[in-house]
Amino acid sequence: MKRHARSAAALLALLVALLLGDAGVASAHAALLSTDPAQGSVVAVPPAAVTLHFSESVTLEPDAVRVFDPSGRRVDTGTAAHASADASTAQVRIDANAAAAQGTYTVAWRVISADTHPVAGAYTFSIGRASAPAALTGVAGVGSSGPTATGTLYGLSRGVQYGAVALLVGSVGAVLLCWPGGLRLRGVQRLMIVGWAGLLLSTLAELALRGTYEAGTGVGRVLDLSLLRQVLGEKLGVLLAVRVLLLAGAGVFLALLGGYAQGGDESGALVVERRRRIGLGVTGALLAIAIAVTWPLGDHASVGMQVPLAVTLDTVHILSMSLWLGGLATVLVGLRALTRAGGVDVRAVGRFSTLAFWCVTALTATGVYQAWRGLGSWSALTDTTYGRLLLVKIGAVLVILGAAWMSRRWLTLLRADASADASAEAETEAETETAEPAAVGVLAAVPTAVAERTDGRAAERTDEPAGEHAVEADADADADPERAAQLARQAKARQQARQRKAREAAPARGMLLRSVALEAVFAVVVLGLTTALTNSPPGRAVAEQQAVAKAAAHGPVDVTLPYDTTGSTRGAQGKVTVDIDPARPGRNTLHAYVYDSTGKPVDVPELDIALSLKSKNLGPLTVKLDHLDIGHYGTADLELPLAGQWTLAVTVRSDDIDEATVTAPITVG
Repeated sequence: MKRHARSAAALLALLVALLLGDAGVASAHAALLSTDPAQGSVVAVPPAAVTLHFSESVTLEPDAVRVFDPSGRRVDTGTAAHASADASTAQVRIDANAAAAQGTYTVAWRVISADTHPVAGAYTFSIGRASAPAALTGVAGVGSSGPTATGTLYGLSRGVQYGAVALLVGSVGAVLLCWPGGLRLRGVQRLMIVGWAGLLLSTLAELALRGTYEAGTGVGRVLDLSLLRQVLGEKLGVLLAVRVLLLAGAGVFLALLGGYAQGGDESGALVVERRRRIGLGVTGALLAIAIAVTWPLGDHASVGMQVPLAVTLDTVHILSMSLWLGGLATVLVGLRALTRAGGVDVRAVGRFSTLAFWCVTALTATGVYQAWRGLGSWSALTDTTYGRLLLVKIGAVLVILGAAWMSRRWLTLLRADASADASAEAETEAETETAEPAAVGVLAAVPTAVAERTDGRAAERTDEPAGEHAVEADADADADPERAAQLARQAKARQQARQRKAREAAPARGMLLRSVALEAVFAVVVLGLTTALTNSPPGRAVAEQQAVAKAAAHGPVDVTLPYDTTGSTRGAQGKVTVDIDPARPGRNTLHAYVYDSTGKPVDVPELDIALSLKSKNLGPLTVKLDHLDIGHYGTADLELPLAGQWTLAVTVRSDDIDEATVTAPITVG
């Protein structure tokens, strides 16, 4: 107990050190870093293209980026592609004629992260002037991330895979490592087949649903071969196809394993040639590793920092989970059957208990690393969905460990009972062997037992005294010594059967069955939470996205404002664009561009810019502008003393009496 306590303390200290340490930000879901045109900006003329820059490389579908005008009509042309061969960008061309309308345009995007998770979103920019954006429904990235039915079925297929791989790997591992005789039990055979078939069918289901899930379309396109062909060309599609091939090999392996289950000795132990048993074990281990590694290669472990180590430890995590939880299900099936009917015995349960301890140790170590890599900080445990799910999963695992501790206590009692029964059987056997020369005398001393063995049914049908049957049996024994020996063996077998029945009805075995059942129930909960964790962005990714959003909000200011002085001269109506860089306290650079109603640069008699910080009652601060070019004014000496939400006021005078002032809020960080 002290040794286990020291191990737990060491693992806790490692968790603290890792979570408090700083290894930089690691991305797991692609975060949108910047856009061109910028979010919320107003541009004078339609852009030639819309470009999005992400935090990691992304996979693009033909409709990865879509642009809608104020009326909801698409104005993009061609297919989305990477800009300048940069895999972390997505770009789509704009039809200048279709984008002639002034107002607010909506850009909807949906890309596939390097960790194979779809990421969607939307933003707006305006051409000429701001307006109400189009009301878009059923567009991926706008509103919901996709149809609920598709997402639910896809998530269900992934959840079934975790449960199925646990049944397959755990049941095979339990019988090969702990309980060879379990191969002859039909319930254990069903576990193996259910695990194999469930994993194969759920993998095929994910492969079929993946295309519609990526595209954000309904389940009606599940049989669309073009989507399937597209998925098979992606990393996750290749991994799923490889898993299907590996499962075909696993089916052959199970057939061979079932063939060896036909032989056994009287105790139910599997009789297999040593070389063949080693071959089965090595083949099964290689298949299990190959199947397990297809998960981390297509998930969070495949991107970010320390990828080789993360993939290796994630594979160990999956295998340990499968051996532990799938083995629990196997032991549960074995406990429900009587030992004489092929059920699991105390020694096999003890061997699995040792295996489970090492599996839990491996799960704890790899889980600590995964938590550190996925969270990055203590605050992420409560501030992110990933962290909260992880806390619930840890709670469920603690319940399983508590039930496992109770199981070990009941197992200790069962071992004691088994030792006592073995001693009693040995004494009985010794006494019987000593009494064999006088078997007839022994039978005469217990006439009722002999009478029940030889003619009990006849005694129930008649009113004859039982003693008469005992006398007859005694006479038969005196007349036939061989018959006496046979009756002695039958009496011994009957006594041993009563002992086995009493042992199997012991309270300890029933309590062990209940505690193992509790472990199995919470194991299902853990598998469901694991599925939810793989579909949630890790805390590090969320922190990165928040940092990107904060940087974007406090980055350079780019504002375009329409104006109208109501005059009649050129430049009386148009737009003025103001750029402030870096838009932070201290010295900044400001550039202002004035365009007439046709979008051409134009000089105006007067252009004034002032800035006010109302929260601090500061300003207005007048900006001294230099005329740099036609319609271009600027200064390199703009001093902004404080951060906050400032008000930018631009006054344009087109003649001696006509002028207009337009304002816009800007953020100075």
